[in-house]
Amino acid sequence: MSNINFQNVHTMIGADAKVKGPIYLKEGIIVYGCVEGDIETDGPVRIAQNGIVDGNIKGSDIRVGGVVNGNIKSNGQVVLGKKCELNGDITYRKLLIEDGAKFEGKCDILEELTDN
Repeated sequence: MSNINFQNVHTMIGADAKVKGPIYLKEGIIVYGCVEGDIETDGPVRIAQNGIVDGNIKGSDIRVGGVVNGNIKSNGQVVLGKKCELNGDITYRKLLIEDGAKFEGKCDILEELTDN
């Protein structure tokens, strides 16, 4: 299993919470509950096993353990956990799909920006 540094996580959506987004943050977030709307942050994003996101996710490193119905864009690593369900496209620098993950969509590697 690959480790993602969740040291900069300052926001948590509890298991009994339902939040209507969009959510914009500078630091990381962990979702145990339900988010209806996009999540955009400069930090890491973790969707716990029982977490649900109906919207797009953008972050530095993203780990999905629950359900995401939307696109994921990461300028770092994306990990799809063994019990996750993702219905959407992934844009990433590094990708790990664990055995058992359910994923329907396409993958694109994030291109490096070069100065000419």
